[in-house]
Amino acid sequence: MNPVFCHRMQTVTLARHAMATRFEIILHGENGSRLRGAGEEALAEVERIEAQLSIYRPTSEIARVNACAARQPVRVTPAVFRLLEQARQLHHESGGTFDITIAPLVKCWGFMDGSGALPDPVDIARAREQVGMQRVILDEKNLTVRFDAEGVMLDLGAIGKGYAIDRAAETLREAGVSSALLHGGTSTVYGLGKPLGDDAWRVAIESPPGDDTGPRWTATVPLQDEALSVSAVWGKFFEHEGKKFGHVLDPRAGQPVANAVLAAVVLPSAAETDALSTALLVVGTEGHEKIAQLRPGIRTLVVGGSADNFRADSKGIALKMRERIEKPRGNS
Repeated sequence: MNPVFCHRMQTVTLARHAMATRFEIILHGENGSRLRGAGEEALAEVERIEAQLSIYRPTSEIARVNACAARQPVRVTPAVFRLLEQARQLHHESGGTFDITIAPLVKCWGFMDGSGALPDPVDIARAREQVGMQRVILDEKNLTVRFDAEGVMLDLGAIGKGYAIDRAAETLREAGVSSALLHGGTSTVYGLGKPLGDDAWRVAIESPPGDDTGPRWTATVPLQDEALSVSAVWGKFFEHEGKKFGHVLDPRAGQPVANAVLAAVVLPSAAETDALSTALLVVGTEGHEKIAQLRPGIRTLVVGGSADNFRADSKGIALKMRERIEKPRGNS
């Protein structure tokens, strides 16, 4: 390795809060000021996309669609229209397990503006009637969006973060950056090129939290111009009568997912890994094979079971078993 080259290499780390999470970029290169400028531009792109997609900003394109599309077609920018078309395609390919119309159910379960609460079955049934991509009419010629019923609502939370990371990575490439790691809340990570001294960026996935006396494992996923997304049930939940209800919902059943506790997907597109990791969490181990066949070269992992007996099913992601951890015993 050339010692002069190594001396010139610099690392720049930048972070910014957007989309209700922390976005971070680690950049490698020879010119620190240029790296910093490229990183700031990439993070500005993330903020611009948040301003387009956020359902909590009344001025965003998606908020405007949610407010008006049941009464009239709403025109959106070409980039947002293409993202909605991509979401529709992923909805079809995943058998409806990824669905950006899930917002009425998220609201019904109290996760949109709070930490969750058990809804009345009648309210769940009403919300389910407002969910489904068949209720969204996309007019490609006029770049408009229309809903076929009142109460339909879009939430791009399961694809927007990945889409923003894709756009940020594209911004870095256009600025001449060839080595960087980007992540949004650590749940979606993109490895641009490779780091100095290694053939890929390496990102760890730990086994789910649970009974530490049970079998434990870890996975190290190599990324080179690829994204990894991890979806899990423990990010936000509430308890009712001793049972936990997570924030990730099955749009088909209108209930929190129960078929898996963790799912991971690796692909070149962060938007696709973001969406398909959610779909894989919904279908669990029984639907793993279908999701794993959707793209050439896709790598997947899904974990089911209970806290004292997790079962990991991996396709292309190597797992390394760890020794059991004995819990300290109290005095008898």
